Amino acid sequence: MKTVAIAGVGLIGGSFALALRQAGFTGLIAGVSSPRTIAEALEHGVIDREMTLAEAAREADLLLLAQPIGRIVTMIEDLAPHLGPDTLVTDAGSTKTLICDAAARFLPPGQFLGGHPMAGKESRGPASADGGLFRGRTWVLTRESSHPFAAWVRKIGAHILVMGPEEHDRTVALTSHMPQLLATALGCAVGAGVGREEQLRAGGPGLIDMTRLALSPFDMWNDILATNAEHVDEALRAVIARLESMRGHLRDGELRADFEEGAKLRRKLVNPVELR
Repeated sequence: MKTVAIAGVGLIGGSFALALRQAGFTGLIAGVSSPRTIAEALEHGVIDREMTLAEAAREADLLLLAQPIGRIVTMIEDLAPHLGPDTLVTDAGSTKTLICDAAARFLPPGQFLGGHPMAGKESRGPASADGGLFRGRTWVLTRESSHPFAAWVRKIGAHILVMGPEEHDRTVALTSHMPQLLATALGCAVGAGVGREEQLRAGGPGLIDMTRLALSPFDMWNDILATNAEHVDEALRAVIARLESMRGHLRDGELRADFEEGAKLRRKLVNPVELR
């Protein structure tokens, strides 16, 4: 793999570029983005040069689409007429079904590999890029692949998990989309419930930790939730049902089982050995 092109050199795309360099990649890393983003990425040493989407599709060994979901779908159609026979196209979209369906329509078989790195921050843009962002994190791929890209994903410290598009979207509705919605809902409820702003000083680290994701911008999440609405709705119903059950147990002291079940999941998350 000698040339990598990244469409969208913001947090995820820029972090992938920096991670590749830190892992020993010596080839060309090009960016496909707006002039402002390209200028910022060049200034911070994230990429080596700019390419158009057509150039990237023709010349790159790997083309990573790290844009919002709707833009990724449009890009897949736009790049199709220019795609070189040896270029692998992958993406970093947070939902997979719509993207993979578009790839199946417009790209040759075998030249698209759906992906989703389970990493991020509340901040955005090339200045927020972090070469260590994916270390110890899961990178979902929609199929097995022997392409060098998969080897580089491991070299940058990520763990590959293979999941089909439908399974991915159903799973992340609970594991990724619910944490965001719960943080947002908690922020709304606490903000509406306190009488005076100074009362927020009565909040401890738990409130700060639980509302961290509430800083995530809606324009980033709008596409994600819209393209996974059915699974998110199912996940919301499951969480609401559990909260209603816990509400019913408030006065009879029967919350011990809920606490133990929640603690069991937390231990699995912080101890990867338990997930094997």
